[in-house]
Amino acid sequence: MHTNESSENYLEVILVLSKTRPVVRSVDVAEELGFKKSSVSVAMKHLRERNHITVTKEGFIYLTEEGRAIAEMIYERHELLSNWLVTLGVSREIADEDACRIEHVISKESFDALKKHIN
Repeated sequence: MHTNESSENYLEVILVLSKTRPVVRSVDVAEELGFKKSSVSVAMKHLRERNHITVTKEGFIYLTEEGRAIAEMIYERHELLSNWLVTLGVSREIADEDACRIEHVISKESFDALKKHIN
């Protein structure tokens, strides 16, 4: 289930958007990330090739089981780290930015220990 940070970010954004929208399209992902639609299209092709998403002929993006597992793992990390940093006195904006970087590099072991400590 190895993915790179960029793929993880795309999967997380698809997951987050799917919580508030009936369907997610490349244009929605591009808008959310502030990227060109052409860049997002290339990324979607790679995610499709890795079986992390499916795309209907109408352009609707759905996470596969594996893609959803990765997205949910990253989202959980982001939420926990971001909220924890805010409780430590970090501003929400900085906490979100830092959580976004940390969530990709922290090991499962360290994250699990941190999660246990926080909870």
